[in-house]
Amino acid sequence: MDILDTDAYDRRQRRNTSCTLFLYLVPFFLASSAYFYLWTPESVGSTLMAGVKSVPVLLLAAVVLSWNGAHSVLGVAGGLVFSAGDVCLVWPDEMFIHGMVAFAVAHLFYSLTFLSSSRYTSYSSSSWPRLLYPVLILIGGAFYIYMYPFLQKAPNPDLIVPGVGVYILMIVLMGSLAVRTRRLTTVLGSLVFMVSDVTLAVQVFKAATIENGSIVVMVTYYLAQLLIAVGDVKATENQDDYSKWKNA
Repeated sequence: MDILDTDAYDRRQRRNTSCTLFLYLVPFFLASSAYFYLWTPESVGSTLMAGVKSVPVLLLAAVVLSWNGAHSVLGVAGGLVFSAGDVCLVWPDEMFIHGMVAFAVAHLFYSLTFLSSSRYTSYSSSSWPRLLYPVLILIGGAFYIYMYPFLQKAPNPDLIVPGVGVYILMIVLMGSLAVRTRRLTTVLGSLVFMVSDVTLAVQVFKAATIENGSIVVMVTYYLAQLLIAVGDVKATENQDDYSKWKNA
């Protein structure tokens, strides 16, 4: 009976935690909705839209920071803050490289967190994630080969060609380490992030035309960051559950 009571209590605690987390995320949902409400094709290059665009991700950083503490500044919260460099992509002709560097640093923060944090230590013996590592590497390599001719046509190919190559390496590394955690929310976040970046790249470098491409980029981008942030919060929660089980 005690075990059943404890299990019921844990379920209630998880429900309460999920409800609390949702309330924490309400400002993010409102801010991202405001961005899509205000966005128009004519708003490209607008300083106002640049600010509105960065707010949802900064709100996610605040959620992670308040939930996981100051140490997350060098983890997912820090990655989210650097992701606010997305404002540079409002002016892709002038500041694309600046935005790419900011995102590369964000991926580095995510990668180090997925690799080194005990909260992401997996206790599953499943071997399926190992099958995804070469798949992600092959996809990243194939995409770079596909994009190479278009990158050479960019205004500053001496920077863009190697820069995009390094960036693809960084996001593939981040995705592979996310898969290594075996945490569904984190894995989905990293994969959706890749979809967002691929969609952005083919448009910026005119490798393909995607209808409503800008909307697709931002929807997948905000979704990816939301999943990564929630995954980081849930990792802390799951670590606490595992610690209680191990000490029982």
